[in-house]
Amino acid sequence: RRLHLDIMDGHFVPNITIGPVVIKSIRRITGLYLQTHLMIEKPERYIKDFKDAGSDCIIIHKEATSNFISTIKKIKKMGIDAGVALRPKTPVGTVKRFVRDMDMILVMTVEPGFGGQAFLEGTEKKVAEIKALLKKNNVSIPIGVDGGVNVKTASLVASHGATHLIAGNAVFKGNVIKNIKSLYN
Repeated sequence: RRLHLDIMDGHFVPNITIGPVVIKSIRRITGLYLQTHLMIEKPERYIKDFKDAGSDCIIIHKEATSNFISTIKKIKKMGIDAGVALRPKTPVGTVKRFVRDMDMILVMTVEPGFGGQAFLEGTEKKVAEIKALLKKNNVSIPIGVDGGVNVKTASLVASHGATHLIAGNAVFKGNVIKNIKSLYN
């Protein structure tokens, strides 16, 4: 089990959320694996802050940094996992040559920035494409899906190869325990 934490700066995406101080507070009360998704410009500036706050994994967008592989190496050098997130319009080929450097690939099935968006039809094909790419390169890492995940879309993306599903509204709207159980079925 993981806790997925969305970090937004109001520049890379049009919304603002939490920062390292909140991650540090969350770390104090849980031993769960903290997966921090940086939807921020120049994420390399904040890697150490999020690592020091307790993140176990930092996921970045290739288009958010001027030197993607250097930023990934910086994350890994700090002893934590590194991942890449792909927006719906970001082609899988963008990270093709970096798959061996990743600890996770996160497929965005909505445009990042706001919760509660509807799943974009067809993005499940990107999950299958990533699964094939990983198999071809003999790489075994999680394939996450983030955006519009609910009871209906969970089985769809899982059938295409997703191994980690990130759900927000499907969990927190209504009875949280009941909603989580529904997603597992």
